[in-house]
Amino acid sequence: MSRFHRRHILTIISIAFLIGILQLFTQMDHAAATSEKINSSHSVKVILQQTYLDGEQSEEVLMEPNESETKLLTKYKEWALISKSNEKYVFRRHIDDISPLLKTNGYFGLTGDGTLSTFNGKPETNEVIQSFFQIDIKKLESRMHHQLKKGIRIHSKDQYLEVLKNYELYSKAIKQ
Repeated sequence: MSRFHRRHILTIISIAFLIGILQLFTQMDHAAATSEKINSSHSVKVILQQTYLDGEQSEEVLMEPNESETKLLTKYKEWALISKSNEKYVFRRHIDDISPLLKTNGYFGLTGDGTLSTFNGKPETNEVIQSFFQIDIKKLESRMHHQLKKGIRIHSKDQYLEVLKNYELYSKAIKQ
């Protein structure tokens, strides 16, 4: 067999091999699309929203089997059903704690206008998470003012509530 014939036969075999692989991938894509259609008709989107004491909210999106509504409500009995449709259920619950964000990087401090706020990082970052009330700086002890300017690290729910309570005494809204 001549070199030309061998090369020609190898080219034909290579092309046939590539066509076979393309057909295999096409069949796999079709099977995946069919499976996705079947799965989507048998599942429902569940959105779980959590609200923390500090006002932060988190949201988790899940796909659940499309079972009876009673089963779904039983599974999420700790949550309040906010809205529902054929494709989606939204549940919410309030967490009696500070958010993971505050626990990992939260600080109390003052904004430029003297408002007591929580920050993501030290107050100089200006990343306000939540604002509470304006502080009457004139009534505030210099030590307390200095603490707020540099930032008070938030470690726990109890400390969070204690700082709010202590500084509320110096709120401009409260007349002493």
